[in-house]
Amino acid sequence: MAYINGTATKMTVFIDNAQHPLIIDSGKHGSIVARSYLDNHFPNWEKQLLPTKAKNFKSASGNMTSIGTIIKEIIIPHRKGNIRLNPEFLVLNDSHIQGFLLGTDY
Repeated sequence: MAYINGTATKMTVFIDNAQHPLIIDSGKHGSIVARSYLDNHFPNWEKQLLPTKAKNFKSASGNMTSIGTIIKEIIIPHRKGNIRLNPEFLVLNDSHIQGFLLGTDY
């Protein structure tokens, strides 16, 4: 289910009873998700959006703006018992991440 790629672990997790890609990035403090990913996979996600101070971020592909945060329960399947987390994801308006990125803030 998971494999190591540099310092990040890529895996498939369950969110809202569906499988979604997740990257655990031990070098990233915050957890993020792209607005476009939420638009495509979570109808009515905007009803769960929590306010946050607007922040601008810089990345290799340009500037990104946060529009709020969203809390999603993540179930990481494991043969000895599933792991459940409830991290707060910063929703980025102009990111192209296809899935969820879990930083060390959980």
